[in-house]
Parts: sequence; structure tokens; C-alpha cells
Amino acid sequence: MKGVNIGKIVEKMQLTVFNPEVDLKKRKITVSDVNRPALQLTGYFEHFEENRVQIIGTVEYTYLQHMGKEKKLSVYREFLSYGIPCVIFCREFGPDEDFLKLATEQGVPVLGSDDATSTFMAELIYNLNEELAPCISIHGVLVDVYGEGLLIMGESGIGKSEAALELIRRGHRLVTDDVVEIRKINEHTLIGTSPDITRYFIELRGVGIVDVKNLFGVECVKEKQNIDLVIKLEDWRKDNDYDRLGLEEEYTEFLGNKIVCHSLPIRPGRNLAVICETAAVNHRQKKMGYNAAKELYRRVQANLKKRNDEEE
Repeated sequence: MKGVNIGKIVEKMQLTVFNPEVDLKKRKITVSDVNRPALQLTGYFEHFEENRVQIIGTVEYTYLQHMGKEKKLSVYREFLSYGIPCVIFCREFGPDEDFLKLATEQGVPVLGSDDATSTFMAELIYNLNEELAPCISIHGVLVDVYGEGLLIMGESGIGKSEAALELIRRGHRLVTDDVVEIRKINEHTLIGTSPDITRYFIELRGVGIVDVKNLFGVECVKEKQNIDLVIKLEDWRKDNDYDRLGLEEEYTEFLGNKIVCHSLPIRPGRNLAVICETAAVNHRQKKMGYNAAKELYRRVQANLKKRNDEEE
């Protein structure tokens, strides 16, 4: 079963570790949901979601302060015996000595955050959704163009990296070249990232490897980006019938999510960067409710109707 290492979450969210002697690598989080164990601290363990991260907020913490020592120890032992991934105290709260001792004996990491409980839970769920999302790797280039995630695909050597480099020179931001890791966050959102080993590098045939971050500056790179539009580069073929109006959208599918896709024929003299910019802006305009192709169609139909009325 896929899981995220607790140590990674600790580092990413800058959590305090109350029992560092527990090996964080031995416990993994396998679900993105979290649980506030208010009922469990009263002794009710029916339907307990023990595979979730357990969050201690103000309600749980103040309730524990009013419990007797014997009752508290009994609840602690049962609560920590379920093999929970970890326990996180919010709002600068921390565990008492008995809780920390029993948690360490059971190998349960006890962590802390200064954030408000609801704020922390929302951020944690978002991070876990991202880390645990279904993931595939594809061959392509991902660039942030005017805030739109533009995924450029095509056969090796067709000019994807060169198009991305020109976009970077025009002020846009590179996410990844060559390999794109795509994660499905939900039914409507795909996020693209780069493998750690190739992050911010571009391969240019005849030149070699280029470090975009060091060469052009940190403003020209981005760690991750939603994928909004796919551009497929292909060799120009005279006998192919290419879409010239764009009245009907074409789609490609990743992990069950459909993304708008344009097939772009390549021939000498075409400025790929300008075309990609225009495609990104046009896609944003469509999302805002304006479709240039439909507007042209409407004008043509109105003009034909006007001519017919005049002839009558």
C-alpha cells in the first residue's frame, strides 16, 4: 500500500518532534483523512479510524486535563495500542509525561504544531492528498504560461525543449523538462512536478544540459503547476486536415481526467513560443466565458440572416 513517510511531513510542515527516539521511517501515513479522537479519549473505540493521523486540539487537550490519573492511563494505553500512524498536538499544546512514555514504548511518533487546529488540519489534508495522489510519469515539458499550466508533448527531438526555452526567455516559468510526474489531486485537478534529479534542467541537442534556475534566475522556475492545457507537437503533413476554427474542443486523458488538447503542426517559420502563448491566453479566455470561434460563427450567421432578409 502506498504511504508517505512521516519524516517527510515533519520536514515539510516544520513540526516539533516530542519523542525523537522513535524512528519516523517505521510509520507511514496511508490515508489523507485525519481524526480528532474526542470520543476515543472518553473510552469509546467503536468505529475508530486508527489508520488516520490523530489530531489533538483544544477540546481534546482540555478534556484530558480534567481526567483522573488512572482513567487517563487506561485511555492512553488503549488509544496508543491501535497502531496509529502518529499523534499531533496543535496550538502549542504538548503531551504529558505519561502519554509521551507510553507513545514511545508503542513506537508512535508524537508531534506538535503552533497552528490553530482547523488551519493545521486543512493544510495537512492538502499535503497528504498531494503526496498520496495517484501518479504517472510521461515524456513532455511543463511550463507556466500566464498562470496556465501548459504541457507540451511530442516525439523526441521535435522541439519541445526549444519551445520551452523560448517561453522562459519571454518571462514564463519552467516546471519540468523531459519527464513530467502527473498527480491526480481530485476529479478536476492534475498537478505536474519534476523528478528531483532533473528539476530545473533542460536538455538542448547540440548544446547539452542547461540549468534554468542558475542561468535565468529563480523567477523563471516553478516547483509544481496545475495542468490546464496540452499542446501536441507533430510534423506537418500536407494531406492532414488540421482544425482551423476550434469550435469543438479535443481532449486527452490522464488518470481518468480529461484535459483540453491542441495538435500543433510543426513547419519552418512557425514561432512555437508565440503560438503556445496565444493558446494559453485563448484557453483562459474560454474559461472566463468568451470563445472567439463561437463569436465568429455567431457573426457569420447574423450576417447571412441579414442578407437573406434584405433579399426578401
